[in-house]
Amino acid sequence: MIALSVNLNKIALIRNSRDTTNPSIPAHAQRCIDAGADGITVHPRPDQRHIRASDCYDLAAMLAVEFNIEGNPMAGPRRSERSGVGDYPGFMELVRDIRPAQCTLVPDGDNQLTSDHGFDLKKDGDQVAPLVAELKSLGIRTSLFMDPDPEQIRLAAQTGTDRIELYTESYAAAWARSAEEGQRELQCFVEAAEVALEAGLEVNAGHDLDLHNLPAFAAQMPGLLEVSIGHALTVDALSHGLAATIAAYQRALGKSLP
Repeated sequence: MIALSVNLNKIALIRNSRDTTNPSIPAHAQRCIDAGADGITVHPRPDQRHIRASDCYDLAAMLAVEFNIEGNPMAGPRRSERSGVGDYPGFMELVRDIRPAQCTLVPDGDNQLTSDHGFDLKKDGDQVAPLVAELKSLGIRTSLFMDPDPEQIRLAAQTGTDRIELYTESYAAAWARSAEEGQRELQCFVEAAEVALEAGLEVNAGHDLDLHNLPAFAAQMPGLLEVSIGHALTVDALSHGLAATIAAYQRALGKSLP
């Protein structure tokens, strides 16, 4: 069965638009779990534009499902410029302290609106491999955010990572143009997943997956274990309610629900 991990970044973004604790991140996480989510994902960035370091600690203290923290392992400590918001301790320091079930390393930067590319391990492999080794030594399953590039995926296997998370924006964009284009792009991801499995890697996926493009992706992707979805799921919940939306995403993953 493919796990649905709900990304809470957009919920934190709503909260951060006011000097408030509403919506509560832990409370919303619990609502997602009660509605059938298999896991919770957050992506804390140094500018703490949405999920904050403090949220990660709050979630770690209450979650009974898998916790996935994703972010740039090269991001160091940063002082907060906002009153009442604690400093960012650095990504690796945060993960070392919390020890989530899974850590997804992503090569994003402050100037990116959102994650927009996978690792170039020809360039960064020597930096990434020791970080993977450290995380695994702490008992944390490690995943690398990767484009559907077979050569790069083979390099990912050489870092010792447990999984990759395929960056699915190109598939979502193709599907938005037409189902035919989406199906053609999906074949690139199928081939990438096959390469990963042959190399001994497990496969996650995420970015711009939604109720329209997810069913075909879930049905055809070999070995897919987890999808991380936040933006589209949050938007759909505004129209359909959270519980109905999570149920719809679980059905899109091929699960039979009562």
